[in-house]
Amino acid sequence: MKRTTIFVPESLERDLQLYAARAGKSTASVVREALTEYVVAKRRASGALPSFAGAFASGYTDTAERHEALLFKKAGRAGPAPRRPVSRKRVR
Repeated sequence: MKRTTIFVPESLERDLQLYAARAGKSTASVVREALTEYVVAKRRASGALPSFAGAFASGYTDTAERHEALLFKKAGRAGPAPRRPVSRKRVR
């Protein structure tokens, strides 16, 4: 976990501490939950992909068929020879 400092108005800090105490949680956990909900809601509203989704086209069209070879490549196990990327013009 990474430490971050934020500045909030004193009234918000009091409300946050009260809420955390009543919920039996730490102030930090309440802030983390609130930030998570905020970011997820904004991501859904914008239609952005989750952070774990690929962001760029690899040029390969057979990734699903050769997923085991790709996964075990880093583990040092040999798999079938990789295929060359298919060159296609991008349509915008």
